[in-house]
Amino acid sequence: MEETRWKEKIKPLDENAMEEARAHWMTVGKPLFSLGSLEDAVIQIAGIKGTSDFELRKRGLIIMCADNGVVEEGVTQTGQEVTAIVADNFTRGETSVCIMAEEAKVDLFPVDVGMATDVPSVTKKEYKVMYGTHNFAKEAAMTREEAVAAIEVGIQMVKKCAEAGYEILATGEMGIGNTTTSSAVASVLLGEDPKVMTGKGAGLTKKGLQKKVQVIREAVERMQPDKTDAIDVLSNVGGLDIAGLAGVYLGGAIYRIPVLIDGFISAVAALVAVRLVPECAGYILPSHLSDEPASRKILDALEKKPFLTCGMCLGEGTGAVAAMPLLEMGLQVYRKMGTFDDIHVEQYEVLDGKDER
Repeated sequence: MEETRWKEKIKPLDENAMEEARAHWMTVGKPLFSLGSLEDAVIQIAGIKGTSDFELRKRGLIIMCADNGVVEEGVTQTGQEVTAIVADNFTRGETSVCIMAEEAKVDLFPVDVGMATDVPSVTKKEYKVMYGTHNFAKEAAMTREEAVAAIEVGIQMVKKCAEAGYEILATGEMGIGNTTTSSAVASVLLGEDPKVMTGKGAGLTKKGLQKKVQVIREAVERMQPDKTDAIDVLSNVGGLDIAGLAGVYLGGAIYRIPVLIDGFISAVAALVAVRLVPECAGYILPSHLSDEPASRKILDALEKKPFLTCGMCLGEGTGAVAAMPLLEMGLQVYRKMGTFDDIHVEQYEVLDGKDER
């Protein structure tokens, strides 16, 4: 099984490094636990990196770009041509996430894992698995082998980033129709009705949403993907961008780099990765709570609490990039703030009813 091969390369978080980070937070001259989940994140990243003394200066965003055959069913407001246009704009600095990434000092890596057309500025033969998936309303989106190949592309991208010295990665995606594929995958993996897991995406009408739900429900009922086999679910009703991002999360665990979830689509990809190899969960961090209706259910299933709740639903990696400066602020308090002894203040104590985090 593919999962066994990936699992063998993933080691547990370093408990000693985490304990050292936890102990250091207790000495930092501020009220105990007062930075909340930012303190937890620093401790988790220490475990990922195997040291309590680390930086997150070199930051990358891997954006998986792919098209989805199910758009033939009229489940989107725009056509597939938009995927290629936006993917090209990633290389020109002309998208929302490009502007945000410049402010957050994050480098972009758009990947054509399965767009319907080649885009010279993005497409590389070694990363392209298919020219878009098949229409899952009529047939399986892809073969099992194609799903695995897309996962491997994600792993290879992380390896490339690790070799270039990147210290933290974010996930992003671009692909018209990918909220449909994500809702389908999530509904199967979580055993939920597609109506509960499906939103309007990039602006469907109420009637359009009803059709989207119907397409997903009928496809799931017809193909009966095995919910215990995440690759089977991907190959039947998923997308190449979801598969590629699942590989990014697995790659983060293999190469010991923390990876930030973006929004709905990348959260579904994280769920796929964790279902494939549960041990990778410790290498994944949340960023924000997407405005897509199923987002909280997915984060709850992953046992991840978002840092930000901005009502965002743009995709591209915007939420993950927005969380980067926040993490950096927490890390710099951890690294630079004096201890209670340094500032001549009596150290706080853990009081009754306030256990250590």
